[in-house]
Amino acid sequence: MLIFNCTEAASKFFSRIHKGKKITPVDSKPPSPTIEGDELGDTAEQWLVHAITVQRKHVLLVMHVKTRYCMVFADVKKADYHGFVQWFADRWMAGMTHHAMVNDVLQWVDYPIMLEQFKETCREYWMYRRSHRSAQKHIDEIAWNFQDRAAASGCLPPDEMYAGVFDAQMNDTPRSSKGHPNGYYFPDEEMMIHWLRHYCGVSETGIQAACDRRRQLIIERSNEKWAFKQAERNGETLH
Repeated sequence: MLIFNCTEAASKFFSRIHKGKKITPVDSKPPSPTIEGDELGDTAEQWLVHAITVQRKHVLLVMHVKTRYCMVFADVKKADYHGFVQWFADRWMAGMTHHAMVNDVLQWVDYPIMLEQFKETCREYWMYRRSHRSAQKHIDEIAWNFQDRAAASGCLPPDEMYAGVFDAQMNDTPRSSKGHPNGYYFPDEEMMIHWLRHYCGVSETGIQAACDRRRQLIIERSNEKWAFKQAERNGETLH
C-alpha cells in the first residue's frame, strides 16, 4: 500500500472545483495525526508529497519518509492524481533498477519476485493531508536545488533521463542523522537496502554483501577519477 502524505500545497494541487464543489482524493482525516502513529504494518510505504511552482509549471517533490529517498516530477498536470501515481511507480521502479545495475547489485535481485511484490504494493494507495517536519526540511533543500538549476539552465528537465539524473544526484547527497551509526547516511543506499529487504526477500547477509559491493565500486570509481586527474596534471594519457 502506498500512503501519500500531502502538505497543504500538495493537497491544493490534487484538488479541483467542479460546479462549485471541491473534488479531492486527499482525505483530511488520516488514521493518525502523525505518520509514525499509523498501524499499517511493514507493507505500507509512507511518502511525503509537496507541490511548488517553477517557471509557471507545477512540480511535485515526493520523499520516502523512512529513507529520505526523493523524486521530483516536473510539469505535472494539476489534479491528475491517477496519472501522477502511475508516473511515480514507473520512476521509482526505473530508479531502483538503474541503481542496482550501475552498482552491480542486480545479482541479488530476483526480478519476478520483485516485480510481483512491487505491483502488490502499488495496487492500493491513499492520500492524506498530513505533513512531516523533518522530511519537509529535506524536501525544502531539494526544492531550492531544483529551482536553482532550473534558473541556471532556463528550463525544467526535458525528459525522464534528465529527471532521473537530478533524482540520483539528490539521493547521493549525504544527510545527517543522530540515530545512524556513522552520523550520516545516503538516501540511495538506504532505499536500496529497503528495496532488497522488502521487495526482493534478500537476507540480511545478502544485503550486507550488496552494500559492500556497492561501496567497493564507489571507491574504485573515486580512485579512477583521482588517477585520471593526476594524469591530466602531469600531461599524461591513460590507456
